[in-house]
Amino acid sequence: MPTLFYRIRYLVAVMRDPYQVLGLTKSASAEEIKQAYRRLAKQFHPDLNPGRPDIEQRFKDVSGAYNLLSDAEKRARFDRGEIDANGNERPLHRAYAGGGRGGADFGGFDADDIFSDLFGAGRRRGGAGHGGFKSRGTDIAYSVTVPFTEAALGTKRRINLSTGKSIDVAIPPGTEDQQKLRLKGQGMNGIGGGPAGDAIVEVHVEAHPFFVRKDGDIHLELPISLPEAVLGATIKVPTLDGHVAVKVPRGSNTGGTLRLKGKGIVDPKTGLAGDQYVKLKVVLPEPPDSELASFLERWSKDRSYDVRKKLGLG
Repeated sequence: MPTLFYRIRYLVAVMRDPYQVLGLTKSASAEEIKQAYRRLAKQFHPDLNPGRPDIEQRFKDVSGAYNLLSDAEKRARFDRGEIDANGNERPLHRAYAGGGRGGADFGGFDADDIFSDLFGAGRRRGGAGHGGFKSRGTDIAYSVTVPFTEAALGTKRRINLSTGKSIDVAIPPGTEDQQKLRLKGQGMNGIGGGPAGDAIVEVHVEAHPFFVRKDGDIHLELPISLPEAVLGATIKVPTLDGHVAVKVPRGSNTGGTLRLKGKGIVDPKTGLAGDQYVKLKVVLPEPPDSELASFLERWSKDRSYDVRKKLGLG
């Protein structure tokens, strides 16, 4: 009986405590909630437990609990008893004193109704059914990991939904680490014909070996040789979309910075790109060159310059 199935499912959802699902107490911090979710989501992920509907349900419960508790406003409302574990408005619980029944009312039907359906114990109170109950489905949390450059330029990732369907998720250009993408209607099915929940995809961006992002700009420390620093040179510099030729001015020094306009990350709101800042670092040859050392010994006898004067060490 479909109506009975939805009622049982809703009753279990209402009584479920998201803190207990994640193995936490109400005093848990936001970071503790995130860590508990990541640990449990990995343990119960359907891809790692094929053919285990019980494990798949645990994964859905964990995802639903995290979705509620990771939202500060929803968590506060749940703690105050205003919403249930599914994020739905919690109706007032009523006790029926008359007729020898005192069942608690859950969202428009009570536990006694369910047990009556299960065991055939008479009609519903007043003969009225509750088949019109509807509830939005639970949001399900997922995570994907993408390389730094792909997150900056935009890419796609295929994820396997808990419903068994696979979809390609567009990672927009400029996506930041731990940014969340919402896929409408890709979560748990609603109850009684209610709308489906959403899939919430958290994107984790891998660190790059030499690029560092600061807002929309890219920063890079670039080694240059002593001759390039002293004499100047045109060298290749890596950017998000390939190498470009850059002129190093004569007499450049460690700490000198070159600006590559428009070589940063595109802002999805304005369509404007940030810049890339190239910080120069003069590197001596390895192993040390004996001829260079001899030249500097001769050169330094007649010439000297104080590089630590500003530190009061001159």
